[in-house]
Amino acid sequence: MFYTCGPNEAMVVSGFGRSPPLMIAGGRVFVFPCIQQIQRITLNTLTLNVKSDKVYTRHGVPISVTGIAQVKIQGQNKEMLATACQMFMGKSEAQISHIALETLEGHQRAIIAHLTVEEIYQDRKKFSEHVFKVASSDLVNMGIGVVSYTLKDVHDDQDYLNSLGKARTAQVQKDARIGEAQYKRDAVIREAQAMQEKVSAQYKNEIEMAKSQRDFELKKAAYDVEVNTKKAESEMAYQLQVAKTKQRIEEEKMQVQVVERGQQIMLQEQEITRKEKELEAKVKKPAEAEKYRLEKLAEAQRLQLIMEAEAEAESIRMKGEAEAFATEAKGRAEAEQMSKKAEAFQQYKDGAMVDMLLEKLPLMAEEISRPLSAAQKITMVSSGGSEVGAAKLAGEVLEIMTRLPAAVEKLTGIDISQVSGKPIHAR
Repeated sequence: MFYTCGPNEAMVVSGFGRSPPLMIAGGRVFVFPCIQQIQRITLNTLTLNVKSDKVYTRHGVPISVTGIAQVKIQGQNKEMLATACQMFMGKSEAQISHIALETLEGHQRAIIAHLTVEEIYQDRKKFSEHVFKVASSDLVNMGIGVVSYTLKDVHDDQDYLNSLGKARTAQVQKDARIGEAQYKRDAVIREAQAMQEKVSAQYKNEIEMAKSQRDFELKKAAYDVEVNTKKAESEMAYQLQVAKTKQRIEEEKMQVQVVERGQQIMLQEQEITRKEKELEAKVKKPAEAEKYRLEKLAEAQRLQLIMEAEAEAESIRMKGEAEAFATEAKGRAEAEQMSKKAEAFQQYKDGAMVDMLLEKLPLMAEEISRPLSAAQKITMVSSGGSEVGAAKLAGEVLEIMTRLPAAVEKLTGIDISQVSGKPIHAR
């Protein structure tokens, strides 16, 4: 048979085949009748009103404390669920709540006994955290978890808290009066400061307004200058662009003309190339052949001339050597002849010189008569002064006789004035 349960309760199946028992929190299970048993336990949250009356604090002041706690059995934790099943299986929610309440109240009373009234009253959060911490550690051992704990109320029958309140009230009233006086004082000071700051701010505002007005005027003037400059630049740029456009159009026209001229030049170059090739075929090739033939002929003639010149040079060299040999032989003969003459002159002395002079006389006569032979005509006229003419003729003959030794010495190398040991004198 199938059994189901909601998420706020748990089922425990025990008996045949279920050792240990099967625990299911919110689900379904199949149970064999008669041999297996099913039990349920609540998982609802339990609200506990934890009230501790007339508990003495650390200083012996009795107070009453009331707290609110939320507790429940933890179904998600299998160990805590198993513990809770062992302790509370078969018990109702009221019985479970009573057990948890007694436990929480005991911990709450123990914590109150260790604190003062002021600590509990002034720091309720700390007290709640302390109770929550201590109680949770004890209830976990029962499978119960403390969800929350809050301190609800603290009061006493001895008017202790009221006295604390009065003192605190008086202190608060005192602080309030002092605070009010300080506030008024500070208000007056702040009002004066505010007025001063207002006046200062007004002056600063006026100064800033004046600065802003000045900056506005300066910037406006600068902007006006910039705008006018931009306008002028725009107009100049427009004119410049128009001029550039015209220039570009002219450049395009010139480029077209250049291209056309380039095409014409290309055609002319092609025509020139064609004519050059034609001339090369008709004129240059035959001219090169003729040039080659003439070069070869000139080379042959050059070689022929070189060979002829070398032959002529060899002939001249040999002729020169022959002439040199003949000259050398003639020189040796003349030297030998001169040597013989010298020996003869040494032997015969005056006789040899006279003989030599006689051989040279014809040449001497020719030399003496050469000036007279140069004369074309000689005319001698006598007008009664014959003596004068004879004297003149005698002078000329004397001059000739005087030049005779010099002429003989020039021709023979012999001083005839010293031949006989006496000088020759003309008479």
